[in-house]
Amino acid sequence: MEMEQFYYDNKIVKKFIYATILFGVVGMLVGLTLAVMYLFPNMTDGISWLSYGRLRPLHTNAVIFAFVGNAFFAGMYYSLQRLLKARMFSDFLSNLHFWGWQLIIVAAAITLPLGYTSSKEYAELEWPIDIAIAVIWVVMGINLIGTMLRRRERHLYVAIWFYIATFVTVAVLHIFNNIEIPVSGLKSYSVYAGVQDALVQWWYGHNAVAFFLTTPFLGLMYYFIPKVANRPVYSYRLSIIHFWSLIFIYIWAGPHHLLYSALPNWAQNLGVAFSVMLIAPSWGGMINGLLTLRGAWDKVRVEPVLKFFVVAITGYGMATFEGPMLSFKNVNAIAHYTDWIVAHVHVGALAWNGFMSFGIIYWLIPRMTKSTLFSTKLANFHFWIGTLGIILYALPMYVAGFQQASMWKQFNPDGTLTYGNFLETVTAIMPMYWMRAIGGSLYLIGMLTLVYNIIMTVKAGNRIEDELAQAPALQTIRSGRVTGEKFHSWLERKPIQLSILATIAILIGGIIQIVPTIMVKSNIPTISSVKPYTPLELEGRDLYIREGCVGCHSQSVRPFRSEVERYGPQAKAGEFVYDHPFLWGSKRTGPDLQRVGGKYNDNWHFNHMWNPQSTSAGSIMPGYKWLFDNKALDISLLEKKMKAMKSLGVPYSEAEVANAQKTLRTQALTIEKSLENDPDYVKSYEESRKRAAVKGEKFVPMNEREIVALIAYIQRLGTDIKVKETSK
Repeated sequence: MEMEQFYYDNKIVKKFIYATILFGVVGMLVGLTLAVMYLFPNMTDGISWLSYGRLRPLHTNAVIFAFVGNAFFAGMYYSLQRLLKARMFSDFLSNLHFWGWQLIIVAAAITLPLGYTSSKEYAELEWPIDIAIAVIWVVMGINLIGTMLRRRERHLYVAIWFYIATFVTVAVLHIFNNIEIPVSGLKSYSVYAGVQDALVQWWYGHNAVAFFLTTPFLGLMYYFIPKVANRPVYSYRLSIIHFWSLIFIYIWAGPHHLLYSALPNWAQNLGVAFSVMLIAPSWGGMINGLLTLRGAWDKVRVEPVLKFFVVAITGYGMATFEGPMLSFKNVNAIAHYTDWIVAHVHVGALAWNGFMSFGIIYWLIPRMTKSTLFSTKLANFHFWIGTLGIILYALPMYVAGFQQASMWKQFNPDGTLTYGNFLETVTAIMPMYWMRAIGGSLYLIGMLTLVYNIIMTVKAGNRIEDELAQAPALQTIRSGRVTGEKFHSWLERKPIQLSILATIAILIGGIIQIVPTIMVKSNIPTISSVKPYTPLELEGRDLYIREGCVGCHSQSVRPFRSEVERYGPQAKAGEFVYDHPFLWGSKRTGPDLQRVGGKYNDNWHFNHMWNPQSTSAGSIMPGYKWLFDNKALDISLLEKKMKAMKSLGVPYSEAEVANAQKTLRTQALTIEKSLENDPDYVKSYEESRKRAAVKGEKFVPMNEREIVALIAYIQRLGTDIKVKETSK
């Protein structure tokens, strides 16, 4: 049989590896900075673009899409070419994918600290960047499918199945979750509102974890573990069951993020049922990975790459056991909104994604440079200090989560809350926050060790060039099944059919859950007393979104005695019908704000936003001094915002839109007048006027500043329905 010569494209793999390392350091540095901010909340006092609320989405996006994303692309481009015995379909598309993805990351790194955000978790980027992501993702998909169509190897190995599922599912999730109405170049509103927005977001959010952090790395696992261990995959049949059951079941599990919320119970229960079922395929994959190493444990003891892989798979197993357990309502009632979830997420990210990435990098670079790793001792040091870092990060957060839940739910014999002041729960877990910062520091030290080790390896080795290979051309065969061929064997040589079936498998759950919630209005009953936000409140809500307040404060009261006593009546679906986007949140570093309107006066909020510790001793909330700056609130888009909301069903009249700025000023003046009851406010106001005069600046009245709009929004929360007096 005549052999064909061709070259594997190693240069694109190199580019993605270097990007992985760079953004790994950046993402982890930002994460460590955020951990330290819990200890020193005012360390960036007055610097808006370095505030916690703006850096938190930068950290999550940098780690998920920059670090983990680039690691997946590097591993996929390397393994795909060798599994298909073909160079990538198009060098141009490969490079367009690389540079397009890096530009998207840079755009995120610029816009998020500047406050341009949609606020939707893992989908914070604004609409132009969302479009760019969709375009570059399709570019990758064309390259992926094109390479499969020109392959020299007939059989599509299991790793490729997971790559296909990743491509089609992430495309569907990203597009449907990010349907928005643009207001300006960097401002938009989700077309979904309230409960509907929450369901679509967590259909996306949970499956972003599933199909961006899990399925692609399972594909890498199926390629690199047998390759490094020089062992065949433990069970081909198990890999088939693992793949199809995982992609079918995973897509249903999103609602388990919304248990005890205003989401209809039928959707919550579906999420629970499929989440519990997830443990079977998830552990099937873990078992297949670990048992592939049977007979190779002596090699594991001396090979740092395999050590990383073993801990990675173990972390995957722990996280995918814990996830279904957290979907049980009685467990979720304890864990949700606490630091337990932070621990759970980081076990997956640091162990599964991080350690798999490190192992792949340590294995690939020496082979592509035709050398050996500069220092095996340093790689082992990285492994052990990274493992210790994971332990010191996760365990304190589990403890913190249990302690938070316990303190939130305790009552005195007379029926009052034992810890009525939320800050008591914050100060109690500060030692755990110190431990987390230490654990994160150790993990970052391991990452920096990798940087040095790889730099020295590259310096000592050959330049990374395209690799010569040869393989026989793929012989044509009739499209139907050959005699005795099983269906799945036939499917494994049909990339288009495999892609179509994978798409159908992931669409079923999404359609059954989302369509009834969006299309059947009776699922979201309205409440007559719930009215649209006033123009000033709408601007204040956008400031709340800009500052990332949803990262620390929830707006959803669950039907527990402790929460009803602390915050007020439980959340009702009809309360959120004008919320584009929803702001239920997923973490309570601070108290829930759904019923906070009217609980404190305007002066309290004014002082609280300037210096939280002045009103709440021991608070770890940073100040937001830039909201008080001598500059006017930008209301140039106000009418456009209201028109966009009107197009989404918010019942603003034409007169309300036309008189929006006048209405805004009237409400702002009312708030300013209430602030004047505070002597300290009057004094600081006069000092501000004098400073402006000295600087030669035009003095902006307080009623025109951003802080007034934010106060208006916060004071509105929960006031549309009757709320009993709650504990403070």
